[in-house]
Formats: sequence, C-alpha cells, structure tokens
Amino acid sequence: MTDVLVHGDFTDLAESYSRYREGYALPVRDAIFGLCAAPPETLDVADVGAGTGIWSRLLAERAPRSLTAVEPNDSMRAHGIADSRNLPIAWRAGSGEATGLEAGSADLLTMASSFHWVGFDAGLREFHRVLRPGGWFVALWNPRDVSANPLLHDIEQEITRLKPDLRRVSSGRSDFTASLSGRLASATGFGELVYLEGRHVVRQSVARYLGLWESANDVPAQLGEELFARFLGYAKDRLAEHETVETTYLTRAWAVRRE
Repeated sequence: MTDVLVHGDFTDLAESYSRYREGYALPVRDAIFGLCAAPPETLDVADVGAGTGIWSRLLAERAPRSLTAVEPNDSMRAHGIADSRNLPIAWRAGSGEATGLEAGSADLLTMASSFHWVGFDAGLREFHRVLRPGGWFVALWNPRDVSANPLLHDIEQEITRLKPDLRRVSSGRSDFTASLSGRLASATGFGELVYLEGRHVVRQSVARYLGLWESANDVPAQLGEELFARFLGYAKDRLAEHETVETTYLTRAWAVRRE
C-alpha cells in the first residue's frame, strides 16, 4: 500500500478486495432479476463499477444472455478477470459516467457498492442511454449490520472515538443512501422505484474480518495511516480471545425503471 491512500482509489487495495470482500444476499439478486419480468437467459446485463467482480459472478450464476462488467481501475479489473476466469463475463474499461457501452444495449444495469463514487446526474444520464426502455438500474450495497453483534458494534465505534468528524461515504448506511430514494424517484427519465433488502450471516475467521478493513478505502483514507493502525490494533485486541466472528450483512438495493 502507498504511504497516502487516496480517497476513492482502489489501486493498492485490489488484492485485499479480491481476497476478503463478502458477497450479497442471493434472494435480493433473484428479486432483481424478477423485476425484469423475463427469463434471465433473455436479458442483457451490465455491471458497472464491477471492482473485482464479486457481484458480477453472482449475476453470472443466473446465466443471462450476456453479462458485461465495466470497471475503471486497471488493478481491480485485472483481479476481476482472474477471479472470473471460465465464466461468461465480458470485461471492459469504463466508468459510471462513461461506460463505453452501446446505447440501448442493456435490460438490467447494476452498480454494487460503487454508485456513491459516480457523479449522480451524469451517471443516471449514462445509464438511461445504455438501458432499453423498461430496463432497470439497480444500486446496491452490503454493509455489515453491526447492531446484530455487540462486539463488532464496539469495534466500529472506535472509528468515531478516533475521529469524531469522520463521515462514512461507502457504507450502505451513509448519508448518500439516506437520501437515495428521493433522488432516484425524481430522476429524469426514470419511473418506478423499488427498494429491496435482505440479510445473510457469515462466520469469518478473525484474519478475514481484519482483512476486510484492510480492503476498505473510505475509512483508512479519512483516518490516515497512524489512526487506522491504531484502529486495527484496537480491533485485534478486542478479538484476541476469538477464533471466528459472526457477521450479519445487510444487502440494500434501490431499483428504478427507465421510461
């Protein structure tokens, strides 16, 4: 990792992201396909801001007619290609504001844990261009529900103790998602809005739990190297007598239909 982590730049985090990040609730994925009201094998799907392909691979399990993963970061995309070998996923460079996809080429376009990095209006204009009429744009996140585990809640509270003014950006519980329903409901060129939520529980080794923090960008970038090291030290101390950590993940998805 470089000495200074740039907010939003995952170049130095790609390996950890690929190794440690968890997935999403499968019932939410299946409900998203259900919105399209057509068999998955008839759908053309684009996953934008695909990172290392965690969500892309879950989409591939439903065997859509085509699946394109768009990722701007070369390192993240390289890990995604490697992690998705032998799967029918076409990878390409591109951003949320400029996907490089053809107009009217997708029935479903998703952004998993990445829409908050995109210029909101520019991104929606691009998604409207890429989607066919009646197609769906879905933004989703999979934050930890730390309220389900008091130990994990205390560990995350240490972030606030270290930096009271830190503002979470990438969490599915951030200010960004708090206003997302209203912003999407009033977006030009989109109609119906659907919110979906699902939970799944993962039992992780302590090493994997700590690795998840090392794969993050938002908190380390805002804390800085010294405070982030203190945070990891606190987490290690609190987990010293544990071999595993039971973590509840909350998949939250906002879906809006192109007019």
